[in-house]
Amino acid sequence: MKKIILFVSCLFSGIFYSQAQNIESIVDSFVKADQFSGVVLFADKGSVVFEKAYGYRDFADKIPMKKSDIFELASVSKQFTAMVIMILQEKGKLSFDDSVSQYINIPYKGITIRHLLNHTSGLPDYQSIMDQYWNKSKVAGNADILAYLNKYQPPVLFEPGSKNDYSNTGYVLLASIAEKASGIDFIEFCRKEIFKKIGMKDADIRTLEEKQSTKNFAIGHIYVPTKSAFIRADSFPSSNYTIWLGNRKGPGRISSTAADLLKWDQALYTQQLIKQSTLDQAFSPAELNNGTLSNYGFGWDINTDGIGNKYVSHNGDNPGYKTQIVRFIHSKKTLIILCNNAIPNFAAMSKQLENAMMD
Repeated sequence: MKKIILFVSCLFSGIFYSQAQNIESIVDSFVKADQFSGVVLFADKGSVVFEKAYGYRDFADKIPMKKSDIFELASVSKQFTAMVIMILQEKGKLSFDDSVSQYINIPYKGITIRHLLNHTSGLPDYQSIMDQYWNKSKVAGNADILAYLNKYQPPVLFEPGSKNDYSNTGYVLLASIAEKASGIDFIEFCRKEIFKKIGMKDADIRTLEEKQSTKNFAIGHIYVPTKSAFIRADSFPSSNYTIWLGNRKGPGRISSTAADLLKWDQALYTQQLIKQSTLDQAFSPAELNNGTLSNYGFGWDINTDGIGNKYVSHNGDNPGYKTQIVRFIHSKKTLIILCNNAIPNFAAMSKQLENAMMD
């Protein structure tokens, strides 16, 4: 019996080693071709199979990246915003099919919380309005964004529920709704009800000043051809919306290590935060008005592999950052990619690593 156990153990160790080698080979090719900088983590049933840091936390000072460094998650943050709403729904503070106008004042009718969650609201892009009219020497938050939507009233893009169209505006509104329904600041709610509850020690929603004072914060960089170098993204404040929209809540702004994201991933296999029946809705496609299904749930893209197994994912894209989390729910495999130099072939790299997970 001991020999059989040893054989099985060696077999799985060999499989993990092969997967780790394959992943490392893929990442190495993008390090060589595109100078990928960041952290890649691959886990199987919560056990880390591969985790490695590449490049620099700060290119100018050539500070090497570490696995423990903290990255902006960008739109990967949306799954946490959706979780806040699901927690409040279970607490009886709101309902997914409540009208948005029950909680906040917007010049648009017929939009529900569910529409916001699954990107079927038809809301216009708040960033274009703020980019056009906002004084970029100031830092805007949700109240400012809502005020400008009400002041300028850009038209809706389509009837609510008729299409799926990715909307950062919707997730700004969700955070504001959460504050109204709970009576608690959105950031404090995330800290208490999610980050601390599941042991995410480094995850937080940080101000610009807090990021600057966090020594292990991986700085976002963009490649500047005229200088043949990666330059700090915050060197260009007028074109960097994360600076002049630096107080917004909901669509982004969570920062985390790869290890903390794995804790988040693993918590979603439990009922620490919400019931499984509620979480199932996050991983279910939205039904449009005409009966067709979209490929987005509550804060998650919904995909299927080559043999029909559903898996969920989300990417993020901020100036200087690109991020990705992929969860193969049936096999409990997890891929996390955090990049702080926004390489142009990030999507190709992510896809190759996704395919490697399926092997």
